[in-house]
Amino acid sequence: MANAESRSPVNKALFVRLRAKPGKEADVEAFLRDGLAAVMEEPDTTTWYALRFGHDDFAIFDTFPGDAGRLAHLAGKVGRALVAKTPELLDGLPKIEDAQVLAFKLTDQSGEVRD
Repeated sequence: MANAESRSPVNKALFVRLRAKPGKEADVEAFLRDGLAAVMEEPDTTTWYALRFGHDDFAIFDTFPGDAGRLAHLAGKVGRALVAKTPELLDGLPKIEDAQVLAFKLTDQSGEVRD
């Protein structure tokens, strides 16, 4: 069950930039796709996007109703797995940026997108 903070407006976000090691691009994509199931279990992760910008350039963007949700997400399954997989999959450390949400629109849909 979501805590009281989750009834607040969405006001916190994370933007995490990831660069795959050469030859690990498909593995990073699979890691991100597989992360959706774990994130679905997090009541205070309001939105979560796994993004690909090019051959080896990926990111995660997610939003939360407050700092508690953001911290819980960072300590959650995907965050822990990302720390464990960084040496194997990523060229350098993930670049994690906190952000404040200025405006948002939400719907009740989620899913995986395949080309």
